[in-house]
Amino acid sequence: MNIDFMSIVYAVGTLAILGLIFGIILGIASKAFAVETDERIGEIQDTLPGANCGGCGFAGCNALATAIVEGKAKPNSCPVSSNETADRIAEIMGMAPASGAVRYGARVVCSGKSNIAARMKYEYDGVTDCVSAMRFGNGTKYCEYGCIGLGTCVKVCKFGAIKIDDGVAVVDKEKCVACGMCRDACPKKIIEMVPYDSSIFVMCHSHDKGAAMKEKCTAGCIGCRMCTKVCESGAITVTDNLAKIDYSKCTECGKCVEKCPKKIIKIDKNKAIFFDKENEPVSVTPKQ
Repeated sequence: MNIDFMSIVYAVGTLAILGLIFGIILGIASKAFAVETDERIGEIQDTLPGANCGGCGFAGCNALATAIVEGKAKPNSCPVSSNETADRIAEIMGMAPASGAVRYGARVVCSGKSNIAARMKYEYDGVTDCVSAMRFGNGTKYCEYGCIGLGTCVKVCKFGAIKIDDGVAVVDKEKCVACGMCRDACPKKIIEMVPYDSSIFVMCHSHDKGAAMKEKCTAGCIGCRMCTKVCESGAITVTDNLAKIDYSKCTECGKCVEKCPKKIIKIDKNKAIFFDKENEPVSVTPKQ
């Protein structure tokens, strides 16, 4: 078979010239249409913990870094980061130190343990998922506000900060980073974000009247307002049959804890209240 050598040379040469032309065109286009990336985004992302938990309200650390550079988020927007990290990010942005942000943690506001305090409607034997169980009469407990306790929140927590104890989810304060994933996953909406340093909590979410609550759970708020009467700082109010604490006013005196007849206003297990001879709380301090 005869091969026209010059034809091959011409073909290769033509391809080389076309490749060179297209390369030049692509090079020009890449510069003309290039999207400039702010170097600060990479610096901030490297400074962030890299948890990508979404607790800041953005898709991940890169999205938060971009939002900070664009002015859509503050340097201390990451709930997982320390004050030192926030200050470093503020430094990258050329801003004043951003530390001092209030740290939050998740808290499951339910005391209705299965077959102990909460009355049960039936024994559930389906998919181990709170959302699925809600399809059967709004859950296994008579209290429609009670924790279902099948661990949907446990499954979404990336930090192992939640466990189930007798049918009620419990948050490990030291492991919680306040990402909010458990709160968003809970079908009962009984997981709240509270200030990390707070020690007193109303462990109930029921809005039933007292008489109805007593029939459903022995550990539910009955809206008696005894707590509001002893709170000198006006930090507790009862709205729609449920006591609520305003943490900006709470002095952690502990009077509400002592006075609550249902004992559903609880103090953090790592803190202790000491009372004087008149049964008045005198301090709230960590246990040794």
